[in-house]
Amino acid sequence: MYKKKSNQSLKDLNTFSMDVTAKKIIFVNTIQSLIEIWKICKSYNLPYIILGEGSNVLFLENYMGIVIINRIKGITIQEKKNVWILHVFSGEKWHDLVKYTMRIGLFGLENLSLIPGSVGSAAIQNIGAYGLEIKHICEYVDVLSLERNNIIRLKKNSCQFSYRNSIFKHKYNNGYAVIAVGIKIKKNWKPIIFPILLKSKKIIQINAYKIFNIICQTRKSKLPNLKKIGNAGSFFKNPIVTSQIAKNILSTYINVPHYLQKNGFIKISAAWLIEKCNFKNIQIGDAAIYKKHNLILVNKKKATGQEILKLAKIIQKSIFKKFKILLEPEIDFINSSGKIKLL
Repeated sequence: MYKKKSNQSLKDLNTFSMDVTAKKIIFVNTIQSLIEIWKICKSYNLPYIILGEGSNVLFLENYMGIVIINRIKGITIQEKKNVWILHVFSGEKWHDLVKYTMRIGLFGLENLSLIPGSVGSAAIQNIGAYGLEIKHICEYVDVLSLERNNIIRLKKNSCQFSYRNSIFKHKYNNGYAVIAVGIKIKKNWKPIIFPILLKSKKIIQINAYKIFNIICQTRKSKLPNLKKIGNAGSFFKNPIVTSQIAKNILSTYINVPHYLQKNGFIKISAAWLIEKCNFKNIQIGDAAIYKKHNLILVNKKKATGQEILKLAKIIQKSIFKKFKILLEPEIDFINSSGKIKLL
């Protein structure tokens, strides 16, 4: 079961709103149809990419292959003694899942509210916000081997989750597809407290609904509306540097947002680094830095992927020159034949 479009624009299928086309766009809603499309691509030696909500990609030009849009959906719930295990297919929207769990009274995902993207990409990216990451709630990830037509279940400890990274970006990238994610929700709910929550008057008699609402309000106030301004959220990762590099910065600047990591390294705020480089009103075509959040690059109207890339390179070079820190992109770059490494 799948729907096919030929030479259609991908503008509404990527959150950056890049007005590029693909040779074919195919929507799949079953595992079998995904396998069938992959076989066709392999037979005709056609490049292909699998997208969910297109929330973490930047198309640099028209794509000459097949774009497969994952719409494989479904949620089942298994009750255990102390937890609920949700088996969620990868084509579900992440925020819809959060709202669904809230609606049925299962609490624990509220700190990850309003993050765009699908459940599959959430696992691949190990999304995180306000003290919670996918790795904290993941029980397993089911990966489909397109070559062998079988599903491999990886327990959480085998997923190699790290900051905005996982094994699904490397070993299980080409020839594989994340099909479902097992999510563990504890029955004994405890709030994850974060700075914004402490500032809120709603901290009194806190519950999951209040946290959900505070986070949604905060994200809406800080982040651009995807329906109006094209973007992919945070463009760069917050750099994790050695204690010596961090010490050098802290000796010069006061109040640098930084966070000690378990391995002794230090995570520095990329938004702060960008702010200190004073990019006042910098704009390349319609590519710009979002005024309310330095870490977000936006397509103000008709920016091209190349313009966004040029702006990102200027930022990256300036940060390196000033702080000797190389910012790493959080998004995937896609040229005419597939994902490529840039920056």
